[in-house]
Amino acid sequence: MHRLILLLVSITTIDLSAHEFNPAHLVINESNVDSWQYDAIWMYPVKNIGKRAEVIFSDKCLANQTDFYIQGKYIIENIDLDCSTSLKGLPIEIKDLSVLTDALITINFKNDTFEGIVNVQNSSIEIPLDINYYPTAYLSLGFDHLFDGLDHILFLVGLLFCVLGLLNLIKTITAFTLAHSITLGLSVFGLVVLPQSTVEALIALTIIFLAYDLSSGIEFKRTPWIMAFGFGLLHGLGFASALSEIGVANNNMFLSLLFFNIGIELAQISLIPIPLIIIHISKKYNYHSNLKLAIGFLIGGFGFYWFIDRVIGIIL
Repeated sequence: MHRLILLLVSITTIDLSAHEFNPAHLVINESNVDSWQYDAIWMYPVKNIGKRAEVIFSDKCLANQTDFYIQGKYIIENIDLDCSTSLKGLPIEIKDLSVLTDALITINFKNDTFEGIVNVQNSSIEIPLDINYYPTAYLSLGFDHLFDGLDHILFLVGLLFCVLGLLNLIKTITAFTLAHSITLGLSVFGLVVLPQSTVEALIALTIIFLAYDLSSGIEFKRTPWIMAFGFGLLHGLGFASALSEIGVANNNMFLSLLFFNIGIELAQISLIPIPLIIIHISKKYNYHSNLKLAIGFLIGGFGFYWFIDRVIGIIL
């Protein structure tokens, strides 16, 4: 067992740089309805596998592109579009997307907004003539964000190992969901603002505290939801930072936020059964204590690495 723990700790010292949630984002604003002119901004993540993806417009549009520049985590390129007809009914292709990078397309027409997502499997999309007003693309972004965020996944898994009893489990997950929904909304609407680097460091700290409880053999029997609610407030700020990075470039701010949050919840629901099954099996065959200790060391190794790395990033 001690060898297993040492192995887990050594694994965490190799390379813990998880893939960041940085989808590409193409924002197109209609500037002149009568002459079908548009202003576009193409945002592509700096940390990307392979070369930078390229936006391919219909041959009915003439695209004048400016030199790109780096802003935050994105490479920014401004594009002036002069089309012979409306973009409605025309295709847009994002060429050379990487496997880990989806692209959100937002088109703000004068009277309505279109949103869609393309990826390496489906790299083109046709703008419908009748626009869907519901920003359902953010549902997929929320789902992807949770699974792209290894720190959120490890925290959720560790939380399940600390909770004892089905009722406590329901209370804990509900408290965590409620808490991160509150701070997600407050942050996106600008009512609560913290630097993203600080938020990420604090999230790593919550993982360290959770790992300590796991390695100490603590099981919360009475009020686990209190800890889940407190730590969930911080994780909600992390979700908000990710959403703010890509931007909510439409007139349906509330609906975009709602769909993004629903996507996160669906990802959580799909993830929860896996550790619960593992916990059940470990208890049935009497190795739950050893497994819990190993999970604590594993999560702790990740947490310490992330905390040190993120604090150094703040200082430097």
